[in-house]
This record gives sequence, C-alpha cells and structure tokens, in this order.
Amino acid sequence: MTKPVIKWIDVQVTAANQKFTEQIELEKTVLSIRGLALSSIRNDLMYFRGSQRVEINRDEIFPEGYQSQMLMTGTNVPLNDKYYKTGDMKPGNGIIKMDYQDTDDGRTVFTPYSVRLNIECLIDEV
Repeated sequence: MTKPVIKWIDVQVTAANQKFTEQIELEKTVLSIRGLALSSIRNDLMYFRGSQRVEINRDEIFPEGYQSQMLMTGTNVPLNDKYYKTGDMKPGNGIIKMDYQDTDDGRTVFTPYSVRLNIECLIDEV
C-alpha cells in the first residue's frame, strides 16, 4: 500500500548575501517525488532576496539563480495545487540538495530567516 507524505529541508539564512547548503537523504520506502514548493517564516524576504539551486539524485531540477518567487504559492491557491509537479520522479540515491542564495535587493532589510523546501513524496507502507 502507498501513501503521500511531505518531507522537507530547512535552511537557516543567518547572514546577508551568503549561500547556504542543506540536503536530506530520503528513506528507502520513498517510491517517488511528486512535487516541490518553498515556504518561509518571512515570505517577503524569501520572495525579494532569495534564489536557489535544487538537485535530486545529482540531477539539477532548478538551476543556480532560480528565483524563489517562482516556487512560492499564495493562500488563494487550492491546497492540492501548491506544488511544482515533478510527476513520479524516482528518488535514485534519495539525496535532495538545495543551495539557497540570499542577495540584497534594495527593498528589504536583512534579518535572519528560514526557508523550507517542501517535498511531496509517495511512500510504500510496509
């Protein structure tokens, strides 16, 4: 039997104009990765200041400099439509890596914030 679950990578952005890297290794019960989305405790900072690179199983999904605003959704988006759909991407080695870049934009003042890459997975219930 299979069921959907949400995994995530949290990145603590502690300094302005820096790159931060985090990764997660998925459990062997993960059959596929179905979607990706970004969220933050400070959506304004992530929206204006953030970009990232995401790779799954050493395959680049989003290139360096991909704007965070392209992976965000608002409250008016239906719950089941909040993720960038990856189809049923096989996890391979199960390693998902995100490089997050904070960059001054002139509209915001830096304060520490966190960014979460939400990963919609399908797992095999044993």
